[in-house]
Amino acid sequence: MNNIYLIPANTKKGQLILNLFKPFDLGLLLVGLATTFLLFVIIGNPEGIGTFLILIPGLVSAFLVLPIPNYHNVLQFFISFYGFLTNQRIFRWRGWCFYEYTDEKK
Repeated sequence: MNNIYLIPANTKKGQLILNLFKPFDLGLLLVGLATTFLLFVIIGNPEGIGTFLILIPGLVSAFLVLPIPNYHNVLQFFISFYGFLTNQRIFRWRGWCFYEYTDEKK
């Protein structure tokens, strides 16, 4: 085979729980669903907007662990986006002519 090795594209998925979840993601989903279940048990059978309010913890946690392309899931996208917004985006020149740099605005 001329020393060509093919690596499957999904090799990292084998390290995940059910090929989708990291342990934190699964814990987040279970806590959200358990909270929703407990609210249904405590409150009973609400009507109208009350049902939607009770479903919010489960829906939000399910949305956060939803897989999306180029990121592991929506939560990872939000973490990366927050890091992009809060980190320094002014890059200081440190090349071979660094000592000729001045902060004067022309």
